[in-house]
Amino acid sequence: MTTAQEPRSVIETRLTHDMHRQATTLLAEAAARREADVAHLTELRDFLVATLRHHHESEDHDLWPMIEAVSPGASEPLKALSDEHDALDAALDALEEMPVPTEGDRRELATAAAALRDLVHTHLSHEEPLLFPALQEHVSPETWEAFALRVITTTPPVGASLLVGFFDEVGTPEEVALILSALPAPAQAGVPAMRAHSAAVIASLRKA
Repeated sequence: MTTAQEPRSVIETRLTHDMHRQATTLLAEAAARREADVAHLTELRDFLVATLRHHHESEDHDLWPMIEAVSPGASEPLKALSDEHDALDAALDALEEMPVPTEGDRRELATAAAALRDLVHTHLSHEEPLLFPALQEHVSPETWEAFALRVITTTPPVGASLLVGFFDEVGTPEEVALILSALPAPAQAGVPAMRAHSAAVIASLRKA
């Protein structure tokens, strides 16, 4: 829930994390159902592999050093979070290599998806109690804006439209408008189409 005291950095990070929770949960559930559309399942899998890798690499290589520079005491806890990122990388590798059968048994895919979901949910429960206060206390609005711009400009295009649909599910309209306002103009123009596509994919996987 947003409060008036939350800075943009916390709002955007919270929405991104909740999106990761929602998307990994949907993948694990849909992968266990034979009726799930293979194209939509593959799109969600590929999106998660790309976006989760990009997310934690941005933290390890950019955000963590930014926080450590002004709060040296955060180094050890942040190192522990980076170690968890290594475990996530292994789970992402396993999921990425897993075929998405057009028919028949998808138990291996479902197992890999469930393992990723569990790791992501556990990791975020460790990360947020440290990260949210650090963002609030140590990262200025200007510093966050520069970091967020770097993240946006390097975001992988794989399944990127799904971002909009999952943000719509986890945020208020005001929060979603805030996080999408940072998109460049060409992407802004494409938001309605991305919203329609992502809503259709998500609905398809939920109904399967």
